[in-house]
Amino acid sequence: MDIKRSGTQPSGRGPAECFTGAVRIDPLFQAPGPARTLGVSVSFEPGARTAWHTHPLGQTLIVTAGCGLVQSWGGPIERIRPGDVVWCPPGEKHWHGATATTAMTHIAIVERLDGKAVDWMEKVADEQYQAGSSAE
Repeated sequence: MDIKRSGTQPSGRGPAECFTGAVRIDPLFQAPGPARTLGVSVSFEPGARTAWHTHPLGQTLIVTAGCGLVQSWGGPIERIRPGDVVWCPPGEKHWHGATATTAMTHIAIVERLDGKAVDWMEKVADEQYQAGSSAE
């Protein structure tokens, strides 16, 4: 058994090539092999968001605070709030983040396939983001 005590793992900033705006990533767990699961808590300041990306084995998001947005490629932008659970299937191109005026935190759970958990793509255009964030 391995217990990760709260506050023992350092927070990090979301890298600028993968995120727009201020994003903090707090590691929660990374299961040792043969398990492939890892989890992080991600906090987005208002206006912050991920770039478009996919996950080889999918991703589960559990919203814990605030109000956010999520969108699959070609689909509508959806609002997400505390208690909402979002499943992004393997290979589905998507993004997620805070609204323009409200921060949002979620737990993200993914599995690694051959050591890789995410494939990052282009950033979400400001016009596209604003279209979903304007109806607050």
